[in-house]
Amino acid sequence: MASKHDDEQLTVASVGPIVSSAHLAKSSLPALSEVEFALTMANNAFQRWIVRCMTAAGGPAMSPLEVLIVHLVNHRDRPKTLADICLMLNIGDTHLANYAIKKLVEQGLVTSGRTGKEKTVAITQKGARLCQRYGEVREALVVQAVRQLGHHPAEMSQLAAMLRAVSGVYDQAARAAAPL
Repeated sequence: MASKHDDEQLTVASVGPIVSSAHLAKSSLPALSEVEFALTMANNAFQRWIVRCMTAAGGPAMSPLEVLIVHLVNHRDRPKTLADICLMLNIGDTHLANYAIKKLVEQGLVTSGRTGKEKTVAITQKGARLCQRYGEVREALVVQAVRQLGHHPAEMSQLAAMLRAVSGVYDQAARAAAPL
């Protein structure tokens, strides 16, 4: 039995904004709820991707945080302090980063040391090779697909800048909400 709606085409405009929480979209800036839902979807997809990409590259089973840390430690082939890692990845709980680093050391992907009183982390040859292979898998499966979407690199850079700015707003709001 055909419905009276079978011939109607649904569009985003006809169903409203794509959000996960309609009650939060009822604000003075409903588009922010769309951004938040898109961030949630993107974050979950990205974390799933980096874990699977690392496995496809031949790496051991890793958490998303471990993948991010091994890449960050490999960045510019310079040792990083625990404080630098937490700052760059916006990690508030150093224990999470410390535990991830401990696991990466056990897997032989990074080494830990000290510069004065600060803990440092450096990439190993095994870790650098794994990051290189990860980059190759990423190029083949993600970079090429994103290029086919046709977005200009400058647009992507603008999007990244906007997301960094919005993350600062959320950080400030988190600090403001803490004493409430």
